[in-house]
Amino acid sequence: MPLSVGNQRTQITLLLTALVAVSLVSLLIGAGSVGPLRALAVLGGSQDSDASFVVWQLRAPRTLIGIIVGMALGVAGALLQAVSRNPLAEPGLLGVSAGAAFAVALTLVMGASAATMRISVAQLGALLGCICVLSVTRVRGLGSDPVRLVLAGAAFSGLLGSLTSLMLLFDQRAADEIRFWVIGSLAGRRLDDVVAMLPSMLVAAVAVVFIARPLAALALGERAASGLGHHPGLIRWLVVACVALLVGAATAIAGPIAFVGLVVPFAARALAGPDIRRTLWFCLPIGPLMVLMADIIARVAVAPSELPIGVLTALCGAPVLVAVVRARRLPTL
Repeated sequence: MPLSVGNQRTQITLLLTALVAVSLVSLLIGAGSVGPLRALAVLGGSQDSDASFVVWQLRAPRTLIGIIVGMALGVAGALLQAVSRNPLAEPGLLGVSAGAAFAVALTLVMGASAATMRISVAQLGALLGCICVLSVTRVRGLGSDPVRLVLAGAAFSGLLGSLTSLMLLFDQRAADEIRFWVIGSLAGRRLDDVVAMLPSMLVAAVAVVFIARPLAALALGERAASGLGHHPGLIRWLVVACVALLVGAATAIAGPIAFVGLVVPFAARALAGPDIRRTLWFCLPIGPLMVLMADIIARVAVAPSELPIGVLTALCGAPVLVAVVRARRLPTL
């Protein structure tokens, strides 16, 4: 049962407060020797050079990127589910993230390493993957069958994953560089990566503002949307472009992080109801919350080493996937 408008505003305020608190925890906690007390002293103005380096040069960019990546993946998942009218449509499950990851791996094998180049290539790979996904939804018999759509996406992701592994077998240098990146992680990211992401995020944000209302009309059906003066075909292509920008940039910086685009819209709809415009607002704080909490756990679970963040998001997302399948009474596999 969705909340009333007043309660939704209260919930968003609470979520934003929680995001601020989790962001602070992300600055204070890590796998290294700089503990919460030293980090807190740095935030209070301490001149501890070692702790300052850890907090401002390592944890702060990591936290900021986690916020941006969480927003990007959450919003992309909501857009993809809305345009395909499928509760299981998620960039990681349907091959969009795999397309971006494959494109970045191919670029690194060819010798390119600039962050802006990675992002552009990843967005192109995500665009092709997204086009494949929406093409599948238009095939008779698959658009109304979420489980078959996920199976098609899994096959597409598996194919691209195999091709990525095959490339790495022939280039050990690229294998060493990509191995840490391809599993999904926020570690080692810099402010330069944030700067490289911002143009894509801003363009996508502006586009989402313009397509939110038409996308809500599209939920009523193509005829209803056309009757209200919208163009369903144009809406779909704009959604494809937005998803490509968001997922491509997020994957190029943090690697393929699965299930965020599934869990975040699922939680957002539980609070906001089916209206995509309200769902998108709720995705903005919920996405970063999920990514940052997973990243914090990844730092401390096996300290002084770190777990890949993709492992933690999968542990959270897999039960949600099962719950969505059971709740929707989808066909059994």
